[in-house]
Amino acid sequence: MTAETRTIQRTRAEEGIAALYAAARSELPGGDAMRARRDAAFARFEHTGLPHRRVEAWKYTDLRTLMRSAAPLAGPAPAELLAVVAEADPIAALDRAQIVIANGVFEAELSDLQGIEGVTVEPLPHVLATSPARVGALSDDGDDAMMALNTALMQGGAVVTVAAQATPARPIEIVYLTAGPEPMSVYTRTVVVVGEGATVRFVESHRGSAGLAYQVNALTELDVGPYADVTWARVQTESETAQHVSSFVTRIGEGARLEHVAVNAGGALARWQGFVTIAGTGVHTGFSGATMLSGAEHGDTTLVMTHGEPRGVSREMFKAAVDNQATGAFQGRIVVLQGAQKTDAKMMAKALLLTDAGEFASKPELEIFADDVQCGHGATSGQINATELFYLMARGIPRPAAEQLLIEAFLGEALDAIGDGAVATGLRGVITAWLARRSTRP
Repeated sequence: MTAETRTIQRTRAEEGIAALYAAARSELPGGDAMRARRDAAFARFEHTGLPHRRVEAWKYTDLRTLMRSAAPLAGPAPAELLAVVAEADPIAALDRAQIVIANGVFEAELSDLQGIEGVTVEPLPHVLATSPARVGALSDDGDDAMMALNTALMQGGAVVTVAAQATPARPIEIVYLTAGPEPMSVYTRTVVVVGEGATVRFVESHRGSAGLAYQVNALTELDVGPYADVTWARVQTESETAQHVSSFVTRIGEGARLEHVAVNAGGALARWQGFVTIAGTGVHTGFSGATMLSGAEHGDTTLVMTHGEPRGVSREMFKAAVDNQATGAFQGRIVVLQGAQKTDAKMMAKALLLTDAGEFASKPELEIFADDVQCGHGATSGQINATELFYLMARGIPRPAAEQLLIEAFLGEALDAIGDGAVATGLRGVITAWLARRSTRP
């Protein structure tokens, strides 16, 4: 991530963001020390402005062009509209605990924390007021403009602590709901600390009011303790008119394991960016994802995997299906530092173009500073295999159904690494629902 100094005048959106910060600064949670951190973060954002195509990490998602205005900060979610969003649950069949964050605020009364012994949940404003050093330890020293903006404007969220050796019986869903009658912007921060030797499953989900042009800037910090085993599934099904930017920053301790899988199927503009640091020896981590784009949607997945210690293993597999005039991008970089000998890292991105008008860009990279490693990367893109399609149709399967089977198999491969049948089944339901909507479009 290399920041670039502003060389042009503010856009309308940047002016709106500056006005938002000036108006909200004194009311945002946290004391004087936190306010100073917010001011420093906003100064970093002001220095560069919204990311644009000359910033290499944002080459394929020019927010300076795509973000035309800044919506007002969200207020409390109206109960009746929130109920509608909550009911549209893409993984309703999955039995899980829930930490509900509505319009950026942790809602204890809407949450279900049964069956997760060893886990504590605290509202972010309380932590910012009493022990602000617990927030931002993994993310607030970078130069990414949207992460700095999150630090400046974060309204709420939660701090989740999993005790050492804890094994919660149920998966824990952190569900972000956005609901309201008018466009709004939501800035959330979630901090998750997993203690040594704990085993825990998380589901992160994002959705909002249909047809509402809201803007989300979400940031998650995940600190995985030594020898912990963490599964993290992400589901993004935002409104078709929403703009969604989500950052995921994680540090993984010695001997720990993290499996992360994401399913993205919504939002006019959606970008997920992950920054992973392997900070202990013998770490195993996997990141995979299935992205579905249609209409004129734009989806961007960006991942930086940094191996900082020896004998780390990482596997990355990202799939995308691009329909209509949609555009997508994958940027992945594996960095192996000098001391990270015996690293084994592989990265692959595959895109399935369902029309001639769709576009997808892939840019996998390696930066290796050690000499005893096994690293590789690759990228492919193409259309549905004509031979496989013919084979299914020759056996009496209509073309639309045959295409659906092939697309589902292509995307479903990205979910196999999660190693949790119940969670994987819930995620496959999101793919099935997207394919069903596709089959009904003219």
